[in-house]
Amino acid sequence: MKTDAFALRHIGPRENDLEHMLKTIGAATLEQLIQETIPSDIRLKSDLDLEPAMTEYEFANHIQKLGNKNKVFQSYIGLGYNAAIIPAVIQRNVFENPGWYTAYTPYQAEIAQGRLEAILNFQTMVIELTGMEIANASLLDEGTAAAEAMALLFDVRSRDQKKNNTNKFFVSEEILPQTLSVLQTRSTPIGVELVLGNHETFDFSSDYFGAILQYPGKFGQVHDYTAFIAKAAANEIKVAVAADILSLAKLTPPGEIGAAVVLGTTQRFGIPLGYGGPHAAYFATKDEYKRSMPGRIIGVTVDTDGNRALRMALQTREQHIKRDKATSNICTAQVLLSVMAGMYTVYHGPKGLQYIANKVHASAATLANALEKSGFQQMNTAFFDTIVIKADAKKVKTIAEENEINFYYIDDYTISISLNETTSIADLNKIIAVFASANGTPLTLIETLSKTNHFPENVNRTSTFLQHDVFNKHHSETALMRYIKMLERKDLALNHSMISLGSCTMKLNAASEMLPLSMPQWNNIHPFAPLDQAQGYQEMLAKLENQLNVITGFAGTTLQPNSGAQGEYAGLMVIRAYHQSRGDHHRNIALIPSSAHGTNPASAAMAGMKVVVTKTLENGNIDVEDLREKAVLHKDNLACLMVTYPSTHGVFESAIREITQLIHNNGGQVYMDGANMNAQVGLTNPATIGADVCHLNLHKTFAIPHGGGGPGVGPICVAPQLVPFLPTNPVIPTGGENAITAISAAPWGSALVCLISYGYICMLGAEGLKQSTQYAILNANYIKEKLNGHYDTLYSGEMGRAAHEMILECRPFKQKGIEVTDIAKRLMDYGFHAPTVSFPVAGTLMIEPTESENLEELDRFCDAMIAIRKEIENATLEDKNNVLKNSPHTLAMLTTDIWNFPYTREQAAFPLDYIAENKFWPTVRRADDAYGDRNLVCSCAPIEAYMES
Repeated sequence: MKTDAFALRHIGPRENDLEHMLKTIGAATLEQLIQETIPSDIRLKSDLDLEPAMTEYEFANHIQKLGNKNKVFQSYIGLGYNAAIIPAVIQRNVFENPGWYTAYTPYQAEIAQGRLEAILNFQTMVIELTGMEIANASLLDEGTAAAEAMALLFDVRSRDQKKNNTNKFFVSEEILPQTLSVLQTRSTPIGVELVLGNHETFDFSSDYFGAILQYPGKFGQVHDYTAFIAKAAANEIKVAVAADILSLAKLTPPGEIGAAVVLGTTQRFGIPLGYGGPHAAYFATKDEYKRSMPGRIIGVTVDTDGNRALRMALQTREQHIKRDKATSNICTAQVLLSVMAGMYTVYHGPKGLQYIANKVHASAATLANALEKSGFQQMNTAFFDTIVIKADAKKVKTIAEENEINFYYIDDYTISISLNETTSIADLNKIIAVFASANGTPLTLIETLSKTNHFPENVNRTSTFLQHDVFNKHHSETALMRYIKMLERKDLALNHSMISLGSCTMKLNAASEMLPLSMPQWNNIHPFAPLDQAQGYQEMLAKLENQLNVITGFAGTTLQPNSGAQGEYAGLMVIRAYHQSRGDHHRNIALIPSSAHGTNPASAAMAGMKVVVTKTLENGNIDVEDLREKAVLHKDNLACLMVTYPSTHGVFESAIREITQLIHNNGGQVYMDGANMNAQVGLTNPATIGADVCHLNLHKTFAIPHGGGGPGVGPICVAPQLVPFLPTNPVIPTGGENAITAISAAPWGSALVCLISYGYICMLGAEGLKQSTQYAILNANYIKEKLNGHYDTLYSGEMGRAAHEMILECRPFKQKGIEVTDIAKRLMDYGFHAPTVSFPVAGTLMIEPTESENLEELDRFCDAMIAIRKEIENATLEDKNNVLKNSPHTLAMLTTDIWNFPYTREQAAFPLDYIAENKFWPTVRRADDAYGDRNLVCSCAPIEAYMES
């Protein structure tokens, strides 16, 4: 056993399991299985050209040395990013804890109550600090949250505004530069005209449907927006406010002065800078706009017994209902980061947040006073944490960098300084010393912080916030540690059992990949730090981009998109820019198979394209003749085809090269959805099948953990003709020579977690990556054959093989009164998270085991599924009081004196022997989704307050 080979640790089945598994499958060798699964004409002819695999020990040394090339300066750059203190209790018990970071999106509420409560805390914190009525479970970053606000306000225009095509959106010139760039990207395709200007001279014309303001402004000026918002409302203009979340502990919440949307980032609530991400954005609005709100919402409901339960409210999100009529393609959240920000708030409570906000403001006020006494002019008339100083920027920059300090240099004579939670009096004196040296003036040190507010009394917050118990009783480390553990025990994550979700690839997130995220030389770099201070990052990111180029067969990569859906949008915007560069402005038709993810048509619509749906055959494949007919019909206006490969049905379609050639022959480009890339790596690739661009889910194929529904990274890789159009950033330029504007706020998106995928590729190498794909296909086909005779597989390839996932037919069980949901809930009693339910075919289960699962776990899962199949046989249409319909079974049910069920307690909770060794107890019975949607509650108020009379 080669103990230093990472592949040995990452891949589940052992070498001596292979013969048994192949015999079950009916293949002589692993290579035979692959030949019968992947069409020969798209197989790679040679191995991936990657560096030899590192051992875990070698990678640990490598990443340490690489990290040492980053210079961790004290950064006062601001622009929406501030150094924050991560409480050690949260770092150790959440950020570094696989019980939190390996969990899946909480679609199965009964085994996600802990995470749901943590997110509900986050939503409550956002609602109360912003003064709004409803908040979502977080968005990807502040820039894209602002774009979502613009889209929401466009969607909720009055009837007359829609009739008159009122399409102007005012953007205050105080907006963060990266936010402006994202707004520019997102506005044009949907027909919104941005107008940048000074809010104090805005004319409130009827041409406008909305406006966005920054609070405080990008360089720290605090404005009183009360009159602006009132006048806007009088003119039917709805206002969004991008607000610094910490400042709202001191400043009047925008919700109290009539804002329609409040948004921003919670990064400074205990989340590392990480060279730009991942960070949890927040988004709050009025209750009347809840049906237009992007992302996820966690709500309170009741379970079967009437007990309080949490679940994702309005669960089938709009892109799956409206598809190309959706206003957003966002179906994700930054859950792990929102959990951290929520726990930060729980730990500190309202008094703690006020203390931190007061200290930050006092630091800024003290520094302003000290510098003014030294002869410098401070420009902001009112501020929270950021001051603007008139000085010789070049001279100051030289001295500051010699002292390992970064400021933001607005121009040659104007410097912005944003202070933060970590700033001490010693730090302030270092800053003062820099300016004194630059100006040749005597050094006057400070000893205490100022106590006066440097903003008007009328923007001083007077309302209370965070009065709920949860924010007022976990302030010792012991208390918070136990609270976090209590919630963790309510969640089933990958550290308990296999999560076999089709299309979601819940593979091992190896500890050796995760460890660098806690290193300060990686997690404490500001995204707008000078490039020479981030040489480790630059080297790592460039190498990762090259690795992804090699893996996909493409010529260029951008890591900027923060999710798969955002990657879809980025890919389509690059295609759009390519067509426009050739004068083909009219090319706006996107062909999308009917089996595609709901985000595909939503992304196409957001990119300004018109969706034409193509048919699929009974065997699940694309109907090539229907596609041909529509490609030819629309050849003059064809922009692209969006195709998932292998298909959403878990099959390598043999006609794929014919399909892609057909699109090219008719002037279009081919976008490949990379959701199923785990079946391609090392064996085939998007370039080989004829695609022009693909997005990759680094949180699926390349081992970044799902974190309960985020962080995600969705880079796009592109063919040579599309490289010039890869996106840029207005502060640190990136992308191609004809780059589109920003897709997300930070230059390299969620750069910190890219370390995970970099480690995954470095430690597996070409051979390990190929083996991972082979074993993913092996494990899927092993389950398929083990369940054969108990469940029918809906689709398979021409040789009867599945790719890395398969769809099980469950619709016939309705004859027994059993729905696919009953199987999903019953699996909880067996200690498993359900596979993907009713996607892409209603009434089915889509199973993907990944390569990380060992034979014993595969067998346990199959045993559970077979046992459930026998239970289905014993069910009847007439009798609803059965073990499936009553699942999941909680500990409270099992320990009550009364047992009114026609089966034993043992059958309910311990149907197979293995369960007793490692029993997972769902903490609630089935959550009532309909009740929760009728009585939408998205904050911490007790359910009794909302019970129907």
